[in-house]
Amino acid sequence: MFVPDIPEQLNAASVFVDAHMTDGRGDRPAILCGERVVTYVELRDSVNRFGNILKELDTHMEERVAILLPDIPEFAFAFFGTMKTGAVAVPLNTLLRPEEYEYSLNDCRARILVVHASLVDRILGIRGKLKYLQYITVCGGDCNCDADYPRLEPLLQSVPPFLEAAETSRDDAAFWLYSSGTTGSPKGVIHLHHDMIVAADGYAKKTLDLNEFDLSFSVAKLFFAYGLGNSLYFPLRVGGASVLIPEKPLPDAVFDVLDKYQPTVFYSVPTSYAALLRAAGKAGRESLGRVRLCVSAGEPLPKAIFEKWKERFGVEILDGIESTEALHIFISNRPGEARGGTTGRVVPGYDTRIVDDIGHDLPPENVGALLIRGDSVTPGYWNKHDRTRKTILGEWIDTRDKFWVDEEGLYHYAGRTDDAMKVNGHYVWPTDVEAVLQEHPAVLESGVTGIPDQENLIKPAAYVVLEDGFQASSELALELQGFVRDNTAPYKYPRWIEFVDDLPKTATGKIQRFKLREMGEKKRPAFP
Repeated sequence: MFVPDIPEQLNAASVFVDAHMTDGRGDRPAILCGERVVTYVELRDSVNRFGNILKELDTHMEERVAILLPDIPEFAFAFFGTMKTGAVAVPLNTLLRPEEYEYSLNDCRARILVVHASLVDRILGIRGKLKYLQYITVCGGDCNCDADYPRLEPLLQSVPPFLEAAETSRDDAAFWLYSSGTTGSPKGVIHLHHDMIVAADGYAKKTLDLNEFDLSFSVAKLFFAYGLGNSLYFPLRVGGASVLIPEKPLPDAVFDVLDKYQPTVFYSVPTSYAALLRAAGKAGRESLGRVRLCVSAGEPLPKAIFEKWKERFGVEILDGIESTEALHIFISNRPGEARGGTTGRVVPGYDTRIVDDIGHDLPPENVGALLIRGDSVTPGYWNKHDRTRKTILGEWIDTRDKFWVDEEGLYHYAGRTDDAMKVNGHYVWPTDVEAVLQEHPAVLESGVTGIPDQENLIKPAAYVVLEDGFQASSELALELQGFVRDNTAPYKYPRWIEFVDDLPKTATGKIQRFKLREMGEKKRPAFP
């Protein structure tokens, strides 16, 4: 197994930011965003300035600093500036509801939060419930609120651009990423200063052959483990550059980036690839500009999308599997030899096992649980001891994905070992959607499962038992879909609704979701 040579004393900011000064890249672009061009020396100076802001706020080693920002250069300033001081960066999902921020901010005990003006309103309503938060700084635009929080932009200019990196070790905590849990409560996934080096060297360098002349663009956002590598530490590891867009990556916006900036490496997720194909078909588009590599992760890429993409654009999509716990992709197709419908081969730096229900290794062609090991894997979840014990099995981590490997060594995805589904690259647990539906006055109970849509991508379907006095109708189905969209993350809403008299259950009353899944695969729910 490939293992990078990493010194005991290590600060990730020194590796991914400062090293470019001695390599003579100071004047080269590191980040492109709108009309902004951030060079490597400007990145270094801004990282140092953010770190000095934290030092003036008496931030100490291992203290968590929360980052609630879209994909803009300030994310990079805050992310690396935090870890350069020895503190721990905690990027937060920009798509959450106020109560979800309340949980995460209290769980990580962040005293300091840097937040974008467009997201301040989600914090104001819960401000009194945030037990540890003492200082908020706002950047970008007008927050349109009465709160008078300090602005990040003038703060950055008020402090010097010089900062010595804290004497952290390779095994010190550098950042956390929140990953949803089976009960719906997020888990703080801890990552260390050396983890990004392992992920970048094994995948970006040894698998993709990413280099300093590549310009990367990712549909997946920076708060995702997948997007964080794609847009930030992968290009920085090789001295390349990335394009950031803060807005939602709809097809028109994505094609505009490909045309304007001419990136060479494009990262996306299957749902987005399907949408881009539909848009390109309508517009008669057959070019991706200078893109030489397309990468997919977040959910399995259907073979049909792989084939249609290659036929239309002449570029293969390298499908892979990643996780927040592993930090990035650990099994992937290879450039020039990608196979549609497969996940590819193990990435350098990782080992895998496919095991049965009692942990015995299975021979090729047999479906089992996928275990992996590699030096980028999290040491554990914050304050989730029981979950850590059940997931991290010595050197190995249980991905809770089912796979089988063929005689050529290619891995094939076979589903989840639990009820979770991946939708648009996000994990969705049925209980989350069921809990929201339960709040609607028409719903007695519901069962949610994932079934494939016309693109063979998994989407939620809800089987609903109505309260007395309510009649099944397409209007009510649309109302329930809207109710879920309005009360949780929009990607969780059920694409189909089926009204039923009762739900299949075990003798102890647990919903048998596998039966719902079988029902949905045989006959798609009636609404819409």
